[in-house]
Amino acid sequence: MRLLVLGTGVMAKNQLRHFAHMDGVEVVGAVDTDPDRLKLFADEFGIEKRFLTLDDAIAWGDFDAATNVTPDRIHHPTTMALIAAGKHVLCEKPLAENYPKALEMTEAAETAGVVNMVNLTYRNVAPLQRAREMVLAGELGTIKHVEASYLQSWLVSRAWGDWRTESTWLWRLSTGHGSTGVLGDVGIHILDFAAYGAATDIDHVFARLKTFNKVPGGQIGEYLLDANDSFTMSLDFANGALGVVHASRWATGHLNELKLRIYGERGSLEVNHRPSGSDLRGCLGENVESATWREIEAAPVATNYQRFAEAVMSGLQPDPNFRHAANLQKVIDLAMITERERRELKV
Repeated sequence: MRLLVLGTGVMAKNQLRHFAHMDGVEVVGAVDTDPDRLKLFADEFGIEKRFLTLDDAIAWGDFDAATNVTPDRIHHPTTMALIAAGKHVLCEKPLAENYPKALEMTEAAETAGVVNMVNLTYRNVAPLQRAREMVLAGELGTIKHVEASYLQSWLVSRAWGDWRTESTWLWRLSTGHGSTGVLGDVGIHILDFAAYGAATDIDHVFARLKTFNKVPGGQIGEYLLDANDSFTMSLDFANGALGVVHASRWATGHLNELKLRIYGERGSLEVNHRPSGSDLRGCLGENVESATWREIEAAPVATNYQRFAEAVMSGLQPDPNFRHAANLQKVIDLAMITERERRELKV
């Protein structure tokens, strides 16, 4: 697979650390509108072909697939151009700014017959994959209740930098700079974590969003700090289970932590993912009577990057695909409406 990298920021570097060491994968070109950033990136990874526009890269055309690591609002036009050129695409999340654009991308990719995949990175968590296997095998019986959380603390801690002075973080707090808050930023991750782990789709949604005052006047320079910082969400799942999902950037003591609890009529599972690692616990069988939880081993799994490369080489469509990401974007869009209208909506 001859791969083009579109966008050369931090996430692109993370991806290249995977792609650069895969058999059968050659990174042949990079695109960025910032020539200095492009040069530093291409020099670091030994990439010969460098382009300041995607149009120039497509005109050159000597690549099979692209990984789209541009800012959120750029995903739609750039991915549509790649699909029109017949290129396979791995796109960062969210797929698009809203459901209509995400659906347009999905239908274009399906019509063109190109491999399409969204980089929902927490699919790489082995305990999540093991939990899903156990749910599908019926080890928990009928699923009754699901709870999931995504907790960060970068509005409290400076572990990742100071949001008061760094544009990397300030734009995420401002709707005028393209942010849809914590819901748009990590909502798709935790919704996928919950629905994928519980092996079901989301049927109904009702959400509450909250923006807290962070500085006097609510503004720093050109950044009006009006994007949501926390959300809570109640869900009905297609399998009949009830769910609660929440996320916050104010979760002191939690740098970046995802948690999923799945409760069934015969047992329960808990998945924890932190920067230091992941684990899976279960309360099953005779342990249900004593409420005893035990660790469950989870074998390593292929990463999204490996599965995308294998899909391009085999021609077999992998998961999570564009349609799945578009459906999750629909849930997020409806969640925003439920906040405004204070009513539950069917997905």
